[in-house]
Amino acid sequence: MQWSTHCIYCYNPLYKLKDGMLKCSNCKKKYSPKKVNKILTLMDAFYENESALNLSKRLRLSYASVQRYYEHFRHLCAHICESEYTHVRERNCEYEEYFYLEHSKQRDKQAVFDAQNFLSFDYQGHIYNIVMPSLQKYKPQFVEDNLEDVYDKSFSKFKRKSRIIKLSSHHNKIVRFWEYFETVILHYKGIPKDLFPLYLKEMEFKFNHTKEESLNILESAYFREEII
Repeated sequence: MQWSTHCIYCYNPLYKLKDGMLKCSNCKKKYSPKKVNKILTLMDAFYENESALNLSKRLRLSYASVQRYYEHFRHLCAHICESEYTHVRERNCEYEEYFYLEHSKQRDKQAVFDAQNFLSFDYQGHIYNIVMPSLQKYKPQFVEDNLEDVYDKSFSKFKRKSRIIKLSSHHNKIVRFWEYFETVILHYKGIPKDLFPLYLKEMEFKFNHTKEESLNILESAYFREEII
């Protein structure tokens, strides 16, 4: 990816200095085209779900550095999603509940307490998600009381939801988001519970926008933040 002829901060024409730096004709901001190209390349790989490890090797950057950029991008995605929600929340909406459990745990009834539970809303074509409180705090009570029937009911509910995702003939946008979520999350080798909401918002952001839209919005948010 290459720098454009317009300023990344105020979108006015650029000119090149003798030392190779770029300078805006309006805001007078100076920056390195090499650094900008690196950031735009990182954003493109982030959108394509390329792993931080693979990207660090491909670009010969430190893994820790790529991880920091990716984390920054995820926080921007979350902020953008919340901002967009303020513009769509007055629309009529439908919503459905979703349970996500790692594939390796799906045969373990007690693992249902490890499931990530969230609500997906469809605001007339715009998807928005809310993560529900963790069930982990209830697990000790269930184990102590040996409430096997509750395990069975909860596990059955999870399995029923899984079948709905795979077999539903009412292929609405919420189901399409769940299918997208299930595909993308396989790129990650486990997600820490405390970071799950960020990853969910990343997927929500990408799902709601084309690649071109996503990169334009993310680029604008990133460089606007740089000058605040």
